[in-house]
Amino acid sequence: MNVQITDINETRKTLTVTLDKGEVDGEYNTILGEFTKQVSLPGFRPGKAPAAMVAKRFGKELKDEFKQKVIGKAYRDGLDQSKLEVLSLVDVEEGAIEPGLSAAIKLTVDVRPEIKLPDYTGLNTEIVPVEPTDAEVDTVIEGLRAERADFKRAAAKGDYVRFGYTGTLDGKPLTETVGDKAIYAAAPQTWEEVEGANEGLLPGMSKQLAGLKAGDKKDTTVTFPAEFAAVPALAGKTVAYAIEVQEVRERVLPPLDEAFFKANQADDLAGLKSQVATNLKMRKEYENRAAQRRQVTDALVAQANFPVPDSLIASERDGVLRQFIEENMRRGIPQEQFEQNKKELYDSATKAAVSRVKVQLMLAKIADAEKLKVEEKDFNNWIMREAMRSSQKPDKIAKELGKDRDQLRAIQQQLLFDKALDFLVSKATVKTATAKA
Repeated sequence: MNVQITDINETRKTLTVTLDKGEVDGEYNTILGEFTKQVSLPGFRPGKAPAAMVAKRFGKELKDEFKQKVIGKAYRDGLDQSKLEVLSLVDVEEGAIEPGLSAAIKLTVDVRPEIKLPDYTGLNTEIVPVEPTDAEVDTVIEGLRAERADFKRAAAKGDYVRFGYTGTLDGKPLTETVGDKAIYAAAPQTWEEVEGANEGLLPGMSKQLAGLKAGDKKDTTVTFPAEFAAVPALAGKTVAYAIEVQEVRERVLPPLDEAFFKANQADDLAGLKSQVATNLKMRKEYENRAAQRRQVTDALVAQANFPVPDSLIASERDGVLRQFIEENMRRGIPQEQFEQNKKELYDSATKAAVSRVKVQLMLAKIADAEKLKVEEKDFNNWIMREAMRSSQKPDKIAKELGKDRDQLRAIQQQLLFDKALDFLVSKATVKTATAKA
């Protein structure tokens, strides 16, 4: 066997692996022997048919498996002799593979780039104070009261109005503009909070409802934002809406009494405040941890001065695009809009993919340097979390995972990345930001 290495770029190589006649024949004879043992031919006991007859009867199947065997041997032996740390096999040019002849197989591979790790301990991170303020606790309690509010008739800021509406643009029914997003053209009824803090379906409509009573009719206008992803055809347009109020309700908060405390698993106001404060602190600690992971990740990317294999970028970019499109289609954004912005999406996904791959390569090297390993308990914890998330039995998840080696490797890799990130956070320099008044 002979192996020649040709550099395409810093992370892509071509291995030309030449197997001599004896090596090729050895693979052919092995495959032919396996076929002979397994097949049955008329007039012969199983496994006793002449090899020449088996070769003639199963020529195509034998040839296909023989080729795969030779390519597999070339790949394994080529990697072993070249000592390259291959990340992915990009292409195979097999040439002629025939018994009695030598074979030259050209393998294009992407290899792990040479990475010089920076000083990764003591990376700067910033967190926020985790102790909740009295004002934050009170805000949460007011939110709990709002969830259990009763409604009475009224018409002022903070009230809820039920109304129907019909829209026109330049005097024409809006249905001609919004396509399958008919909800923007007309609706028999909807609820809106008067002058609410959060925008409803129709931008600015909530500010035009104050003072209206049940039975009132009003002509209004709504100007959509310059960028309106839900219905691009409405972006920047001013639409006329005729509305008719059907009902007006005032939200009345429940009193802070025994019934309210009981409904929120507390004995009294002090107990409720303590419970809310504990939950707020846990949430802030979780958010701090997530923020630190982002910060050390950004610090790694800023120091990642090495080339990235093209195949890894392509794979990661496909994942980024797939996730983005799936999420936005669930939000109702049409497929046509993705096509219109195809280049921008592609460029953005490529940029994100490069950063992600750089981080993954550095985390893998850090994990190796620190001798971090994925242990059985890490897999068990992942299975339990997945079981809770998907409402499946842990045993079922473990069984399915055992059937899919690719998924198993992907999970193992992600768990290793998580361990490396947690290690970096544990060694980071921490600064606590000044609490906001």
